[in-house]
Amino acid sequence: MLYNPVNEGPSRIDRTPPSLDIPALVLYAPGMGNLPRIGSSKDSGPPPFGIDAGNGRSDQEKLAALTDMVREMSLQEDPQQLVGVFRRAAAELYPGGDMVAISRRDVQPPYYRITRSTRWNEDINPWLQPDRLPLLCGGLLGHFLENARPERLRDICVPPDDPAYAYVGDARAAVALPIYERGEALNMVVRTSPDPAHFDDLRLADALLQANLFGRATSSLILSRKLQDAYTALDRELKQVGRIQRALLPPVLPRIPGLEMAVSYVTAARAGGDYYDFFNLGGNRWGLLIADVSGHGTPAAVVMSMIRTILHSSCMSDRTPADMLRHVNGQLMAHGMGDDGAFVTAFYGIYRSGDRGLTYASAGHNPPLVVDRRIRVRELDEAQALPLGVDADHEYVQRDTTLQHGDTMLLYTDGITEAMNDRREMYGRDRLLSCVREDVPNAQHIIDCVTNKLIGFTGDAQPADDQTLLAVRVKS
Repeated sequence: MLYNPVNEGPSRIDRTPPSLDIPALVLYAPGMGNLPRIGSSKDSGPPPFGIDAGNGRSDQEKLAALTDMVREMSLQEDPQQLVGVFRRAAAELYPGGDMVAISRRDVQPPYYRITRSTRWNEDINPWLQPDRLPLLCGGLLGHFLENARPERLRDICVPPDDPAYAYVGDARAAVALPIYERGEALNMVVRTSPDPAHFDDLRLADALLQANLFGRATSSLILSRKLQDAYTALDRELKQVGRIQRALLPPVLPRIPGLEMAVSYVTAARAGGDYYDFFNLGGNRWGLLIADVSGHGTPAAVVMSMIRTILHSSCMSDRTPADMLRHVNGQLMAHGMGDDGAFVTAFYGIYRSGDRGLTYASAGHNPPLVVDRRIRVRELDEAQALPLGVDADHEYVQRDTTLQHGDTMLLYTDGITEAMNDRREMYGRDRLLSCVREDVPNAQHIIDCVTNKLIGFTGDAQPADDQTLLAVRVKS
């Protein structure tokens, strides 16, 4: 079979667009239609890529070498390193000849790129250095890509003006193994040899299967790396969202006469939907708020920031707790809150330091727990109403209570009481109260006690929901 630039009528292949100064080539290949196909009786003999693919080894030695190769390949996380492992092992298992890999990925036919070659003196990473890959058109390699089927050629002669002459110029025999993606031969491995009979005993079917399995493994690793890179970039952005979201919380707790306070704030994701805040209303009056946006993560953090904006742009001092919740609910509903089923629970109270009175309203939030010095517990549950974002016209109610010297009030989100251990048991209210029943000297000790016990209860498991706890103790 002769491969040369002579024009032989219908056998002539001219794929070079006029805009590029690449010579048009002619493929003269009489008898190409009689080449052996996959599954034919001629596809027998040793494994692919060589006449003596085992290099004189026994079957057990070849199996052991192949096992070592696939085991080492399975350890790789970088596609370039994976290719390196395969090439080193293949050179020993299947000696002789040269290899050139070509690709039409991201290239308009009839162009193609050389992605790898055993004749290169340096290791070029085609995924990181695509600009260094030669762009060619036509010639022997172009013919293989155009045919898009496995081929085995013998007694060929590549002319000097073939675009890929530097890679296949001395070839007298060649094998083309297309690697298919979604039914299209985007990539191809071409093995060549100056020995016309080098591939006579090659199992073409086995070689095609091996090349495509390796191609699939490489593609999977590339996809895994892309997903990892995308996850890393997304995680970096979510960390930034989390930092911004935490900056919206009070940087320090205010000093309210007659009270000592401590807080713990833990998010289930990089950003959270729990929210707490304090408002100096003047006249020794202070607003205390705790809220919990349904769900967690970035969407909940966005709603949390909306609530903060609404609160800090309102005239808080002129509104009662019920009025405040009604106002926030109306604003959230006006901005589409609830359209996707999201809602917000909230507890808002106004504390008067002069008489230790507390006027409060609740939008479906967990009732705060008040524990007196005799370890008696009561819930502030007499002003319960619908969560925010459910009904735009809902009316909220409020109630009054008085705190006594030595009382401890716990405001919390359900991420604490509903936290589960590995036996699917919830932490619950009683475990939360255990830290108040103990002899703890101040509010911060209560927070530390709950935090440590919660970690001991759930182990190393990541919180399934945001967890916020505010401990308020009335000084004796």
